[in-house]
Amino acid sequence: MPTMPAIFPTGQPDAASDWFATPAGLAVLASEQALVGEALRAHPGLPWLWLSPGAPGQAVEGRGLHLIRRGAHLEGPVRCACPLPLPSEAFGTVMLQHVVGGRDEALLQEAARVLAPGGHLWLLVLNPLTPYRWRWRGHRITSAEPLTWRRRLREAGLAPDAVSRGVGPSWREVPAGDSQDGPGLRAAYALRGQKRHLPLTPVRRARALPVPAAAPAV
Repeated sequence: MPTMPAIFPTGQPDAASDWFATPAGLAVLASEQALVGEALRAHPGLPWLWLSPGAPGQAVEGRGLHLIRRGAHLEGPVRCACPLPLPSEAFGTVMLQHVVGGRDEALLQEAARVLAPGGHLWLLVLNPLTPYRWRWRGHRITSAEPLTWRRRLREAGLAPDAVSRGVGPSWREVPAGDSQDGPGLRAAYALRGQKRHLPLTPVRRARALPVPAAAPAV
């Protein structure tokens, strides 16, 4: 059986997933629970896709697929890597919670592919400007500011929101359930992009009306 290619050849190393299992990392994930649940419930008519670095701390209503990053693969009901074995434009929401690294484009492109027109892709990433960054020091974790991720979302064909949402603690290893406009000094921030183009649909040809025969000249 052939081996599927790795998702993260240039993304976050395994050490990043290990960090999210520490008290400091778990505090960040716990702080994001409300936002994750809100995002996944935003399109009730379609299933959602949620990728995260660890087991979820909550149950989310609705239909969806949750996969956990384990090294170079995603595991859950299915075990896969890029390209994702999922149909195009099938999910109303795609949540990428700390599973993409500084130069990882493959997973972001795949997430945009499986997102339905009108749907939203959410990125949750660590904030490089927070004092909390000292808690992941030595784990080889990469992070970038919102401007960089907006550019990457545009390159993936998505329209990013103008304002990100800061989440998580600033220093103490204690969950912070609220969020704020802009990352500020929060440990992480959320950025949302929308897939705005509409799929091509066949146009029914207009039915030609019969033209009555001309009356004879008198």
